[in-house]
Amino acid sequence: MEGVSLKSRAIVFAMCAGAVAFILALVATTPDGEIGLDSVARALIAAIICAIMCWASAERALATTAAALDSAIARLARAAHGDLDGAIPPEIGACVPELAQAMDGLFEQLSANLDSVHRLAMFDSVTALPNRTNFRRTCERSLGELPPGTIGALFFIDLDRFKKVNDTMGHAMGDMLLGMVANRLRAVADRVRDGLGTPQPLIGRLAGDEFTMFVTHLPDGAEAARIGRGLLFALAEPFDLLGTDVEIGASIGIALHPDHGGNLTELMRAADAAMYHAKASGRGRVEYFTQDLAQRIAVRARMEGELREALERDQFRLVYQPQVSLPGGRIVAAEALLRWHHPRDGLTLPGTFLQRAEETGLIVEIGEWVIATVAETIARWGRMGIEQRLAINISPRQLDHVAFFHRLRAAMRAANAPAHLLELELTETLAMHCSSEVVEAIALLRADGATIAIDDFGTGYSNLTRLRHLPIDRVKLDRSLIEHVADCIDARTIAHAVIGLIHGLGCEAVGEGIETQAQADVLRVIGCDVIQGFGIAEPMDEAAFVAWARTDERRALAG
Repeated sequence: MEGVSLKSRAIVFAMCAGAVAFILALVATTPDGEIGLDSVARALIAAIICAIMCWASAERALATTAAALDSAIARLARAAHGDLDGAIPPEIGACVPELAQAMDGLFEQLSANLDSVHRLAMFDSVTALPNRTNFRRTCERSLGELPPGTIGALFFIDLDRFKKVNDTMGHAMGDMLLGMVANRLRAVADRVRDGLGTPQPLIGRLAGDEFTMFVTHLPDGAEAARIGRGLLFALAEPFDLLGTDVEIGASIGIALHPDHGGNLTELMRAADAAMYHAKASGRGRVEYFTQDLAQRIAVRARMEGELREALERDQFRLVYQPQVSLPGGRIVAAEALLRWHHPRDGLTLPGTFLQRAEETGLIVEIGEWVIATVAETIARWGRMGIEQRLAINISPRQLDHVAFFHRLRAAMRAANAPAHLLELELTETLAMHCSSEVVEAIALLRADGATIAIDDFGTGYSNLTRLRHLPIDRVKLDRSLIEHVADCIDARTIAHAVIGLIHGLGCEAVGEGIETQAQADVLRVIGCDVIQGFGIAEPMDEAAFVAWARTDERRALAG
C-alpha cells in the first residue's frame, strides 16, 4: 500500500473489517445453513456497527498522530531558528516515540557541532586565546560600556625572537612556545585583576607572534607602564622547551583610552605604532604612544596615499648610471635607478620613500612597473641598434616571492627583450638569507642569459660557502670599501684583498661610489674590473644617457 495515505488505509481497513463482521455474523445466525432475510439483516447491522467503530477508532488515532506530527514540525521550526535546548513536546514521545528519540539525538549533535564551530571561529587553536575577531568584538563591547573618563590601556605585544625558534626548532616547538607565552600572559592578567580589583583583562592572539591585552578601570596612566614592565619581565624569563632553555623577549606598545583613542581602531593603530617604535629603539622595551609618533603615522599615511597616486598617475621615472670597464672605459652596463617626480616636492630620491613602500607592500607594484619599463626599454633600444645591459635592484619583498622572478621572465619575453641584457642586483644580506626556491628561480633567469650581481658587498656578514654556491656573476664593492682607497694604505689593502676574493669566486669585481680620478686609478691598479659613480657619470635620463654613451668622456677616467 505504498503511496496510499493513512486516511485511505483506515477506510480500506474499516471496509474489510465490516465485510468480515458481516460474514461472521451471517454464519453465526444460520447454524443450519439456511439464510433468511432476518439473518441477513442482523449480519448487515453487525457489519455496519463494526465498520463504524473501526472508522471512529482510526479517526481518533489519525487525529492524535497528526497533532503529534504538527508539534514535531513546530519544534523543528524553532530549532531552525536556534532553539536546540527546548524540550521535545510530550505528545510526540507518546504517539511517535521513535521520532522523539531521533529529534533528541539530532539536537544534541547539532548543539555539539555548533559549539565546535564556535570554538574554531572565535578561539586560536594553538593558545586557546580569543582570536583577532573575538578579541575585537569583546574589546569593542567593553569600550562601549566604559563610563566616560575611565582609563583603559591596550598593550600590543610582539615577540622579539620567536621566528628564530620556529625556524631552528620546528613549528611544533614554536606552537608549544606560543602556548607557554599565552599562559604567562594569563598569569599577568590574573595578577592585575587581583592586585587592582579591575575586571579580568582581555587577552588575544592577533596572528603569528602578536598578542594583545586590554585592561580597564586603571587608577592612572602610570599603572599601565607598571603592567607593561610586568609583561616584559614575564616574557624575558627563559622558556623550557623539552629541556632546552629558550629566551625570546618582547617589544610592547601601549595606547591609553581615552587619551590615544576613543575606539578600538584608534587604540590598535596607536599601540601598534608604539610597539614598532619599541622595536626600532632596540627591542625588549615598553613604549607609550606619543604625539611625535602620531605625526609620524600621519606622514606615513600621507606618503602611502601619494605613492598610490604616483602609480596611478605615472609619476615614476627611471634614470641610468653607466658602469665602465677598467681599463678602456667601455660601457658594460647601466644601472636603472628609480626617481619620483613628486607634484609638490619635485624630483624625489628613493631613500625618502622606498622604506614606506616596503612597509605598505607598494614596493611590489612599483617593482612591477620597473620590470615592465626596463623590459620595454631594452627592446626599444634594440630596435634603435643599441645593445645595452640594464641592471635593476631587487627589494626584500620581491626576493621573498618566487612568483616575482617568474613574472620578470614573462615580462622580458612579452617585450621581446633578450635576457642577456638584464642584470639583477640583490644585496649581500638578502643573498645570504633567500630561500632555496628563490635561488632556483634566480638560477633559471641566469640560465636564460641574465647576469646576477651581489650589491653592497662588505656591509653584511657573508657565508663564503653559500656565496660560492650562489648563481652570481658580479660582486659590487660597497662605497665604504672604496671611499679611502686613494689616501689610506689600509683601505687599499682591504679593497685589494676583497677584489682577490671576488676573483677567486670566479666573479667580476665592480667598484661603486667612485667620486674622483684618484679612486679610479687605484682601483685599476689593484685589479677592479668595472667602476661606477658620480666621478664617472651622474644618473641620467634616457636621452642624456644615449648621448653620453657616444662621447669619449668615460675613457679619460677609466684610463
